[in-house]
Amino acid sequence: MEANWFIALPVPAAEWFEACVAAHPPPHVRLFHPEDLHLTVSFVGRVGETAARRAWELRGLWSGGPVRAEFGEVIGMGPPERFSALSALLERGREAVEAGMTACRDPMLSAASAPPERRAIKAHVTLARPRRDATQSQHSAALAWAMHLPLRGIEIELAEIALYTWDEERRGRQFRTMERAPL
Repeated sequence: MEANWFIALPVPAAEWFEACVAAHPPPHVRLFHPEDLHLTVSFVGRVGETAARRAWELRGLWSGGPVRAEFGEVIGMGPPERFSALSALLERGREAVEAGMTACRDPMLSAASAPPERRAIKAHVTLARPRRDATQSQHSAALAWAMHLPLRGIEIELAEIALYTWDEERRGRQFRTMERAPL
């Protein structure tokens, strides 16, 4: 089976993640490892490494350089009745990041021979996911927890772009960074 591949902006989390997110998550929430936090530019999916690297070669389409961004609200993403991710939206820097995503996403997908993306571009950083067996009330509690995380106004600098795939172990970290480049 082919691994999933994606190109994303690594999100530095050293200071804010531990203090603002990791302190008291509900038991039915799986936090991302701080080194796995990213802002997806192009999810090329289950393709071979050669195809993923063809997409990676187009990283220069991101022409805006580094972006200083700030978190806004945290929302559930996916179907409203059973969201699959708890994600922080970008407030400041959103327009610049979404412009970069717009320039890169579709050409990268095409280069990897991946299917087109139908979802609208939305600058967000997934922090956690509800466990697959979470009940509806646990989903509601997870969303309530996430919406009260003190992230609004936290500033981050998005200065790199990276090629990711699954981590082979998938125990602590979910993703493996294959290559990085400055924006």
